[in-house]
Amino acid sequence: MSRSGRVPAVLAAGAACAGAAHWAFVTPAGLPARESAPQLRATARGSNAEAPKMTGSSSVLPTGALFVAAAAASAAVARRAEGEVAVKKKGVKVVHGQEIPWNIFSPKAPYQGKVIKNVKHAQTLTTPTGDANWETAHLTFDHGGNVPYLEGQSIGIIAPGPDKKGETPARIRLYSIASSAVGDDETSKTVSLCVKRVVDLNKEHVNREVGEDKPDKAGTHFPNDKVYRGVCSNHICDLSVGDDVMITGPTGAEMLLPEDPEANIVMLATGTGIAPMRSYMRLLFNDKAGANADGSRKFKGLAWLFMGVPFAKSLLYDDEHTEYKTKYPSQFKFDYAVSREDKNAAGQKMYIQTKMAEYAEELWELMQSPKTHIYMCGLKGMEAGMAECFGPIAEKAGVNWLEFAKAMKKADRYHVEVY
Repeated sequence: MSRSGRVPAVLAAGAACAGAAHWAFVTPAGLPARESAPQLRATARGSNAEAPKMTGSSSVLPTGALFVAAAAASAAVARRAEGEVAVKKKGVKVVHGQEIPWNIFSPKAPYQGKVIKNVKHAQTLTTPTGDANWETAHLTFDHGGNVPYLEGQSIGIIAPGPDKKGETPARIRLYSIASSAVGDDETSKTVSLCVKRVVDLNKEHVNREVGEDKPDKAGTHFPNDKVYRGVCSNHICDLSVGDDVMITGPTGAEMLLPEDPEANIVMLATGTGIAPMRSYMRLLFNDKAGANADGSRKFKGLAWLFMGVPFAKSLLYDDEHTEYKTKYPSQFKFDYAVSREDKNAAGQKMYIQTKMAEYAEELWELMQSPKTHIYMCGLKGMEAGMAECFGPIAEKAGVNWLEFAKAMKKADRYHVEVY
């Protein structure tokens, strides 16, 4: 998912929950990790991945960038200053008392990565739908272990430009990371993005007059229209294996996974908002980093994905969702809302909130558990859709939905990243 070049802020209410521990980057000095507590992520022990060193700091990441959760440190810091999110040293940010990787590379000093072939997916994930901006691409960059990140974070990409303001190179665009911390190849040396090619026809902003639009890498062009092509999205989608790519970050703390392996993860994604959700699911259901020594999964809760797209041809990573459902039927569910093709029993277009309404009572009951987390990524209207879906059932229970959602945010269980 793409956003502007501004770093997303952490919700203050979400940061105020004492003891709401997330993945640790490096265990704070003097406060050892509590090894007896079950964790989703594997520790460095037994891993044979190379341990990358963090640029600009003396800290060294655990092997393969597999981070150890320091719950005791989180609680101690939270007691000292509730909700405090402080920068402790270069390349690190303290969130809930734990250090996470943060802006190791800046727009003025980006990391030069390289496009490599993805072993799982073709570069273009979608097929033409009739819309100008039909294409969504999956690209993988080799960062050599120098850009460690966590599931739910973002990186910035710098396109050559010029951008809308004529700046060269263009201002950075932030993209939610679509791979888990170890990468699609599980080497801890790659990062993958899910990017929609932005193409607008005959609208206010134009950077190609009639006759100027040339075929892109997917073969799409519109010579008879005034065209605006998103500078960074088209740059990324037109990249080829071997090309260089300028990377900043990582950044973002709003969408981090909880530490508790028994947490329930309810995910709402529209379009490329699936990116962070895919990163979660890779860790929960695919990667060795999320497995026990006997091969069983560390994750013991329920993960439920609701994905909204306009066309069935726009669905992303359906093969992976089907695989997880087949292997872990009691732990993974997924439901799609295809707005321009499907309707509900009342004849309404099938948006995410329309699909969720079919399971409103089950989801409402699930949200009563303190172990349940809601993650939303995509279009701005998603929160309004939640209110539309759960407002009536909350009222029936004598609860105001907006107050309920506010309380979940305060408890760091309601995570939103929209554009």
